[in-house]
Amino acid sequence: MFWSMAPLVVGCIVLAALFGMCSFAPTGPGVGPTPAFDAPAALKADAAALKFPIRLPKLPDGWQANSGGRGGIDGGRTDDSGKPARAVTSRVGYIAPTGMFVSLVQSNADEHSLVASLDPGLVPTGTQDVDGVRWITYDGAQDGRPVWTTRVVVPSGAAQLAITGAAGTNEYRTLAVATQTQPPLPSN
Repeated sequence: MFWSMAPLVVGCIVLAALFGMCSFAPTGPGVGPTPAFDAPAALKADAAALKFPIRLPKLPDGWQANSGGRGGIDGGRTDDSGKPARAVTSRVGYIAPTGMFVSLVQSNADEHSLVASLDPGLVPTGTQDVDGVRWITYDGAQDGRPVWTTRVVVPSGAAQLAITGAAGTNEYRTLAVATQTQPPLPSN
């Protein structure tokens, strides 16, 4: 039985090697290129589709958007009649110049619902003043990633912003300033 399977296994290994489907790295995986993500186009599309004030962060050189998407939170907000309604989210992930990941989530959800959607085990632990804007900090996540959140209100509506990721306080502050200082994108 072994001798009948051996040629098949050897053949599979040879084919995988020829077609580049596997590699051998004795020192472990290397750092690959950061995937590109068109954050301006995605956030403009989200502003038009989701109909709440979404901002495009103006980040310093060295920051790169690498992921994004939309989501929803059932019962995440209260509608005009006072009933629970589905909230929507717009998320963009960035790689900071330090190589660490940090994510910005913008939503029409209330604070508690948005934070719980990111990690239900988080509890408020304090505040951070970022250029006069009060960000509430949450911690207690199993993965050790805190969440900073604030509500920004403009005449066209309100948005709950949340920052989370593996990055440190300096990267959180940079993303907070880059976001809170920008006007909302047009929603048409």
